[in-house]
Amino acid sequence: MRSIPVRMRWLFWDVDARALRPGRDRAYVLPRILEHGGIVEVRWAIATYGMDGIHAFLRDVGHPELSPRTLAFWRAALHAGDEAWASEAPFRRLSAAPWVA
Repeated sequence: MRSIPVRMRWLFWDVDARALRPGRDRAYVLPRILEHGGIVEVRWAIATYGMDGIHAFLRDVGHPELSPRTLAFWRAALHAGDEAWASEAPFRRLSAAPWVA
């Protein structure tokens, strides 16, 4: 699978975006795009993973980086209603930083 386009590398400020592979690193790439990306990045994600792939990711994998607002948007976009989706592991809900709720 192709690499992350140059125009989208700003989303991956904390890693070497050139080393990311969308297929191999889906669990890192997809939440970053869904949470922080704009329309261009989301269209790329849809073209790369498909709506079914995004739906499967949210249903089966999930990620702590995804906000309730983002999840609500994708529930509506995917017509997922009350479908059970993966939730973050309990240890991810706890923060060692007291200023982070």
